[in-house]
Amino acid sequence: MKNSCTRSGVGRRSGGFTLVEILIVVVILGILAAIVVPQFVGAQREAAEGATYSELQKLRRAIDVYLARHENALPDVTAGDGTWGALVAGDGEYLKSAPLNPYVGGANARRVVIRDTPDDAYQTGYGWVFSATTGEVWAGSFDGNDEPIPRP
Repeated sequence: MKNSCTRSGVGRRSGGFTLVEILIVVVILGILAAIVVPQFVGAQREAAEGATYSELQKLRRAIDVYLARHENALPDVTAGDGTWGALVAGDGEYLKSAPLNPYVGGANARRVVIRDTPDDAYQTGYGWVFSATTGEVWAGSFDGNDEPIPRP
């Protein structure tokens, strides 16, 4: 009677992988990961930049609508965490919630500072810059041309 693990009398197992085959697969996966992971890091940064620019455009449109409806009077924006005054108050007529700056990220992504100039260096202390003089708004860590300032 023949053993079910043998074929033609040869004592050979079937259905398993050798250590060498497993090591080859692990090496190939490591090489692929080394190629792909840096691309995902760049994609995450680009997504944060794009989302911040989109939020900036939405915020600027809300300010423009507010100015048109209130005879060019600026909204009551104050420095602080998401303090956009009438732009986010009420039923979301202008904005449903305070905008988020994912490029800055962290706890200060909604924080507003009052100043008449955009950033000239990357920072994480606030997400938005509002000019109480002109009504202009800039994203934190973006320059005056709405370009992201590289992270250090």
